[in-house]
Amino acid sequence: MDYYVVPVSEVARSLKTSPTGLTLETARQRLTEYGKNQIEDAKKKTVWQILLHQLTDVMILVLIAAALISGLVGELKSTYVILTIIILNAIIGFIQEYRADKAMDALKKMATHQAQVLRNNRTTRVETSELVPGDVTLLEAGNIIPADVRFIETHSLKVDESSLTGESTNVEKTADTLPEGDYPLGDRLNMGYKGTFVTNGRASAYVVATGMNTELGRIATLIQTEETITPLQKRLAVFGKGLSVAVLVLCVIFFGVGWLRGEPILNLLLVSISLAVAAIPEALPAVVTIALALGAKRLVKSHALIRKLPAVETLGSVTYVCTDKTGTLTLNKMRVQEIYESPMFALPVLETSNALLVAMALNNDVVTDKDDNWLGDSTEVALVQYASSQEYERVTLETQFPRIAELPFDSQRKCMTTLHQTPNGVLCLTKGAVGVLFDQLDASQQSSIPDLRQRVDSMAEQGYRMLGYAGKWLPELPQTITPATIESGLLFIGFAGLIDPPRDEARQAVAECKAAGIIPVMITGDHKLTAKSIAQTLGIISSIDDLVLTGPELSKLDESAFDAIVEKVRVYARVDPEQKLRIISALQARHQFVAMTGDGVNDAPALKNADIGIAMGITGTEVAKEAAHMILLDDNFATIIKAVKHGRRIFDNILKFIRYIMSGNAGEIWAIFLAPFFGLPIPLLAIHILWINLLTDGLPGLALAYEPSERNSMKRPPIDPRQTIFADGLAWFILWVGLLIGATTIGIEAWSIYAGIGHWQTMTFTVLCFSQLGNALAIRSRQTSVFSLGLFSNKPMLGAIGVSIVLQLLIIYMPFFNNLFSTQPLSASELGITLAVSSLTFWAVELHKLIKRQTTTSIGELDDSGKPSAYPY
Repeated sequence: MDYYVVPVSEVARSLKTSPTGLTLETARQRLTEYGKNQIEDAKKKTVWQILLHQLTDVMILVLIAAALISGLVGELKSTYVILTIIILNAIIGFIQEYRADKAMDALKKMATHQAQVLRNNRTTRVETSELVPGDVTLLEAGNIIPADVRFIETHSLKVDESSLTGESTNVEKTADTLPEGDYPLGDRLNMGYKGTFVTNGRASAYVVATGMNTELGRIATLIQTEETITPLQKRLAVFGKGLSVAVLVLCVIFFGVGWLRGEPILNLLLVSISLAVAAIPEALPAVVTIALALGAKRLVKSHALIRKLPAVETLGSVTYVCTDKTGTLTLNKMRVQEIYESPMFALPVLETSNALLVAMALNNDVVTDKDDNWLGDSTEVALVQYASSQEYERVTLETQFPRIAELPFDSQRKCMTTLHQTPNGVLCLTKGAVGVLFDQLDASQQSSIPDLRQRVDSMAEQGYRMLGYAGKWLPELPQTITPATIESGLLFIGFAGLIDPPRDEARQAVAECKAAGIIPVMITGDHKLTAKSIAQTLGIISSIDDLVLTGPELSKLDESAFDAIVEKVRVYARVDPEQKLRIISALQARHQFVAMTGDGVNDAPALKNADIGIAMGITGTEVAKEAAHMILLDDNFATIIKAVKHGRRIFDNILKFIRYIMSGNAGEIWAIFLAPFFGLPIPLLAIHILWINLLTDGLPGLALAYEPSERNSMKRPPIDPRQTIFADGLAWFILWVGLLIGATTIGIEAWSIYAGIGHWQTMTFTVLCFSQLGNALAIRSRQTSVFSLGLFSNKPMLGAIGVSIVLQLLIIYMPFFNNLFSTQPLSASELGITLAVSSLTFWAVELHKLIKRQTTTSIGELDDSGKPSAYPY
């Protein structure tokens, strides 16, 4: 039932209760029927389930099988190394997943422990969890509303609903029945909601919903969903499955051909293991995790705190940014933008003053603290500050016109009146909604209303919040001060247009956002005109095709109708929590990757279900922060764009690592797979391959995380989320570079055997190692030459290559490692030959980049067909 559109008597009849409350026995029965008034947790994974989950990845299962086979055939060194890799990977994954989401705990903390209710017509205190529908609860300032309620009676009641609705101003509540209609949460003035805060007054109310049936409970239900999978996680999952199948097929083919040729079974098993180990990028999970962690560390310096590590990479793939308006795109600080003073207002007491500025300075409840900072409602502060800027100081004017009485603002009258003593009588100043003031003007001014209304509408269309002023002079203070006597027969003074101005940096951020192919969308609790005006000012709305949709309009659209326009909507106004989630889901169904900002409890479901949820660090509630993937420490939209740039850099560098590691692994596979077909012995041992995959893959791979952004990274479209890792020529690059590395490895093996060099395997091992290091150096940029980048632009890369070379030389020349890795020392000439052959990969990749620079467009520029070239290989 929509309790806000039915009379209180009907609410009581529906709930089978009365203003005197429930009996104790009825309350006990309903507690059994409805359950406790508390937020329930979804079933969480046990520690063992989380641990087991780390070992079920397809690539990990292949490695486990390789370790078992190695142990069975006596290759214990390989078994130990592979198991170490598996254990380290499991530990990293376990730690990440074990970080339980605390959003549910934060929701629980929003409930009070006790509530004051009427039971058997007597006031009593009960545990909040014991409340049931039909209870009559008593509320006063300082209380957290313990359940969803329908007010029976109110006395100057104001409620802070910002955590639930996103509205920053306190809402004045009433017990009056609302007319029939569809109302968003923020407009249901006779309802109170679990977890919101009473800031003023008192009330009695019927409990209409408890526990998971409350609005807070519905949000909790929406939060309890599976974690959103990031683009990289999806791509790596597909990549892992495909790679594992390919590895198994390759091993079966190799084993079958060898068996038909009469090779020893034990030797075939060992080589098959070597093939599996060569193909599986063991260092990939660790390097990706470390790259994301380094990215998260950098983002903190840009005022973005990452809560969930995969979000770092997701930023680089975002196609839509759905952002709140207040405080993120705007300053969250009201400012008087324009005023209009009526020439018709004339009172002798103000004939030498600007009557509108006098009214703005006097008609408010603003106070100052010890540091002379204005305190009070943000709108009133803005009005006083504007008057002060025009040298109409409130303190001076109050000395001249002291306040002697007032009629406080209430939501029914939509007015506030202050009465001030003058030498000859009383000055009455009324502030309120302009349309209301028009109805209270003196008959002599009725003819001017059409012109005034036109002026007001013109300013309102610019998104301004309009407040009007009117006044009159009385010879003396009336004995009875009522709205009927004071707020009638008024003379119109003028009006002020206020706005929460856009942040200066937000305009530039929106422009950068669009240049990067990312569509910004405003989702706000503000009214349509205000939201549209701000969006136009910022450039979010830039054509007639950009749509503005309100919450009520959205609720009337079915899924197919909304799906048809969702990618055209740029502004959503007056939306509720489930609609925010609907917007996110509709965009995701269109294969978009969506970032969503928010600060209130109402934003938590959308934050949790977005591809990346971004909570406000300054104004955000704990629930929003716990549900989000990232927290903006400065609540600034521009920071999101900085984070996206970081995200693209990180994603680029992870792609570079995959390029590097897979082309190197392909080289290992080609060398092992093709050697027998050329009548050559298996060129490498399993431990050699593990060493290369862990050292030469790991250290340079980690160093790639320090690569600066590619030029114009923010002037290219986001990667299509449906693309695989191997799109845009990556598969071809891996194939030809892998073939080159494999060919040089087999070539040095054949030459050294032909030359009668006894330690040919050490030379082969070293050529493969150094070829991959050369590949790492050249692969730092997709198009720019290393010599243009500068060798010292990524010092960690130089360090990683240097350390890898030193460690490889230790393996060649130290007796302990000779025994462990089955290597022998090389002569100076042999080492020189291996270095020369190894450099071929570096020069080949550099030549490839030179050709690409001459034959393709630069990154982010358009090719001849007008299509952006995002990732040319």
